[in-house]
Amino acid sequence: MTTLDERHGEGAREGEGARGEVAPGRTRVHAPAAVPLGHPDAVLPGLTGSKAANLARAAGAGLPVLPGFVIPPGGSTDAIALRRAWQELSDGGARPLVVRSSSPREDTEQSSLAGRFDSVLDVRGWREFRTAVRTVLDSAYGPDGSSVPMAVLVQPMLTARVGGVMFGADPVEGRTDRMLVSAVRGGPDSLVSGAQAGTSYWLGGHGRLLRTEPAGAGSPLTRSELVRLARLARQARRVFGGPQDIEFGFDEGGRLWLFQSRPITAMAARPERGARLLGPGPVAETLPEQLAPLEEDLWVAPMARGLAAALDIVGSVPRRLLRSVPVVTTVGGRAVADLRLLGLVGPRHRWLALLNPAPGARRLGAAWRVGRLTPALPGLATDLVADVDRHLADVPAPAGLPSPALRTELRWTRRVLASLHAQEALAGALLRDPPKSRTAAGLALSALARARARGLPDDRTIAENPVVLALTAPSLRERPGALPRPVAHEDGTSRQDPHPHPHAGDPTGDLAGGGPPAASPASLPPREALRLRIRWVQELQVRLVREAARRAGITVERVGLLRWAELTEVLEGGAPPADLEARVPRAVSPPLPGAFRLAADGAVVAERDHGRGDGVRGVSGGRAVGTVWDGTGPRPADAVLVVRTLDPALAPLLPGLTALVAQTGSPLSHLAVLAREFGLPAVVGATDAVGRFPPGTRLTVDGTTGDVRPTTNGTRPTTGVIQPATGDTRPATGDTPLGSAP
Repeated sequence: MTTLDERHGEGAREGEGARGEVAPGRTRVHAPAAVPLGHPDAVLPGLTGSKAANLARAAGAGLPVLPGFVIPPGGSTDAIALRRAWQELSDGGARPLVVRSSSPREDTEQSSLAGRFDSVLDVRGWREFRTAVRTVLDSAYGPDGSSVPMAVLVQPMLTARVGGVMFGADPVEGRTDRMLVSAVRGGPDSLVSGAQAGTSYWLGGHGRLLRTEPAGAGSPLTRSELVRLARLARQARRVFGGPQDIEFGFDEGGRLWLFQSRPITAMAARPERGARLLGPGPVAETLPEQLAPLEEDLWVAPMARGLAAALDIVGSVPRRLLRSVPVVTTVGGRAVADLRLLGLVGPRHRWLALLNPAPGARRLGAAWRVGRLTPALPGLATDLVADVDRHLADVPAPAGLPSPALRTELRWTRRVLASLHAQEALAGALLRDPPKSRTAAGLALSALARARARGLPDDRTIAENPVVLALTAPSLRERPGALPRPVAHEDGTSRQDPHPHPHAGDPTGDLAGGGPPAASPASLPPREALRLRIRWVQELQVRLVREAARRAGITVERVGLLRWAELTEVLEGGAPPADLEARVPRAVSPPLPGAFRLAADGAVVAERDHGRGDGVRGVSGGRAVGTVWDGTGPRPADAVLVVRTLDPALAPLLPGLTALVAQTGSPLSHLAVLAREFGLPAVVGATDAVGRFPPGTRLTVDGTTGDVRPTTNGTRPTTGVIQPATGDTRPATGDTPLGSAP
């Protein structure tokens, strides 16, 4: 037979002989031909490999491990000794064996290399045993010719009634106080290979069953067996000093056996105890992109102050909490809100919350203020809007401002943004817009369509119709006021605004131009008027900062790396920071989950929902069937736009859509309001919608119930006809779509 020294000798590694040959004239010091698992040296990973060493260690601690032996790397060529070990373990060939890899490189704390090397099951006879050993040894060689040291573990083949994998901690949620078990009928090999999904059990530390998936399925494990597995996991943790990834099996007699134990190499980050629940929520509608440090100071800080003031006025949050915890902050440069402070999620313990008199007392104390404020709020908003408009009209071009005036204007913008955010939040909470009220986005779409029809450039469009800025997010890096470009359609045309939804009235007038004049921003309700001024003030900030950077000799690419205090020092005549050129912009980060907490190291830990999320809601009534589109590439005729968040830059895409689905968002957001204007079914809070519904998927969307599901009809249905009056949808063919009544 081929021996281990032939496979892993120095000559084979150094190219002094072909694989399987021994270089002549070499003298080797050989390890034993076979090392029993009960031998004291079997616990040495360098001799027996990590898998076998772990089993030897477990067996020495009294855990239920099958007997066996190990052929070490560079083992003896004594075939007689090896055959003797095989005969003893296989009972002269009567008992089938399992021949497994055991490399010092696998099953370690750094890497499991799970499934990297071969194992051979149900090995019978001496010849078949030698072939199995060759198979395991050959698996040590990679496609590029590299190899790792390889020992071979040999044990009896157990016919398991139930087998599976158990983690002594929950690696998915990062919980060390939970255990996760997956089991199948038969041995664990079909589970670890992915051939069977198995039944999953979530256990408490002492084996209490917390959850089973799939629920209601015939359970391969009994409650007592789950308790025994939990006990085995605790014992293995004590032996190895940490939670283990364990393969196990119950034989026909009900005895539990440990097949493998290795460290859990990848545990999900776990949020700190009491970590706040954060999410993009409604702030992503104003600041959807990743921000530079100066952008955070210009836009996030005033928003946080304004929202805190609004929450204090309505009395929904204790004042001491508002002073210690920011309502809005950033994670990796992306704006996020404290979802509990904004009231977007309920209390953790509802019954305890009912017994707590403090919230009711706060509301009672604030009720008279709110009662007096509500009728006065429209007038206050009108006054603030007028003051902002008057100030903006009086501000000279930034290039004509002396540095002290430039500094004064920037300070004014930060102050007024806090006031605008506070009143905008109060207007959203206390005022109800009329059903047919206009939105800034709707006016902007109309103005932009007219400007495009006239061939106006962006700067001229903004100068004549500043309302179009409602379609853009602020940015110090982009060209100020860069407007959305036309959308490509399947018919090959490119147009900024397709016709409005065919089943709703046109809320913005004649988008192609030549119709009645568009309404002015003065016709907007208070909340929309405040939102528009927020965007105008942000645009003023961009132009002021760019002028300040020009005077200081700072490029547009670097100015965002300043902080507010550093910018004010530059405006006062100081030099830019010495390390400015060496500062590195933030790496581009992926969009944040809809709800998450932060671990101790700052890692984002998404909030998990084991059922349908309570945040799923319909925000614009009606029902439709269409084809998923992500906003890029050719647009289907019946496009259902599926996005992560309700970014206002998406507004030009809404006319002509069949439906809108977002992973996060608010019923009061720009796009939700605009969707109602167009009679467009819309749903927000659809967990992982972008991942679950890739472009091209046929989707049914109910904007009333919040139901979003793939259309299972094998034929391609025609575009749904939305009837806003009833919320019903009927395909043009008369067929009943999925989920609707006949």
